[in-house]
Amino acid sequence: MYDQILVPTDGSEGTRGAVEHAIDLATTYDAALHTIYVVDTNVGIDSSVPGTLDALEEAGENAIDEVIQQAEAAGVNTIEGVVAQGAPHQAILDYVDEHDIDLVVMGTHGRTGLDRYLLGSVTEKVVRLSDAPVLTVRMPDESADGPS
Repeated sequence: MYDQILVPTDGSEGTRGAVEHAIDLATTYDAALHTIYVVDTNVGIDSSVPGTLDALEEAGENAIDEVIQQAEAAGVNTIEGVVAQGAPHQAILDYVDEHDIDLVVMGTHGRTGLDRYLLGSVTEKVVRLSDAPVLTVRMPDESADGPS
């Protein structure tokens, strides 16, 4: 059913659930797992400060390496990782098109209302614009105090 699965990561704990789902699906379907980290160059990175872009790319490489290590430990046979630059949603969509991705697995913060509108959701944009199916995995709500 799925031959090429993409899981974008930002290296945060919040993406862990999406990574776990993507790895599980890749092992279930014997699919190639792709992971992407996007350095958002549209947020005003000060390129005049030496090493700024390099530091962000290094953080991306670390995030990619973590996903690759998890996937290898789970027995995923084919794993590809890349650090890209640009608008995150567009870089993800471009990767989907260029690599014939069958499924995108992404985390979502579950924001609603004004927060979602003001912050803009990379996941929401990918869901709306992707030709491939997108599986969203809700990230844990760190502000929740647990069941009442």
